[in-house]
Amino acid sequence: MAKIGLFFGTQTGNTEAAAQEIQKIFGSGLVDLHDVAKADTGDFEGYDCLIIGCPTWNIGELQSDWEGLFDELDDMDFSGKKVAYFGCGDQIGYADNFIDAIGILEAKITERGGKTVGYWSMEGYDFDASKAVRNGKFVGLAIDDTNQSELTEQRLKKWVTLLRSEFGV
Repeated sequence: MAKIGLFFGTQTGNTEAAAQEIQKIFGSGLVDLHDVAKADTGDFEGYDCLIIGCPTWNIGELQSDWEGLFDELDDMDFSGKKVAYFGCGDQIGYADNFIDAIGILEAKITERGGKTVGYWSMEGYDFDASKAVRNGKFVGLAIDDTNQSELTEQRLKKWVTLLRSEFGV
């Protein structure tokens, strides 16, 4: 069975908590967690399935650890890798750039050959614009613990079920 590498950046701890919950829901040692603050590009190579977690920071920006790694992604080949994304954001306070960060990362990794999986419905969200929307869906799971924390656990479980199928695990 394939191992999954989950790479996350966190500023306040919310994205790390979501990453840990994703690992727990997958169960049975399937997911290796990597804090991108301590990771380098070589850490991505051992996985055919990746999960990328990044909060949107400030006004539509990458979290600082992802920002530090962003240019190095240009030197990586993601061909043959299935990549899922999740992001934390505030759809009310930042309605014009809700979860932009995962859209920025998804565009870069897709450009480098990654195949996006784990698209997520926009139903139940209320925002104006997002770089994370492609063909009427989010490129990955949108988490809004600021305004919809009561939905996070249910959304995580449903998304992991989808990923199990798309990753073939």
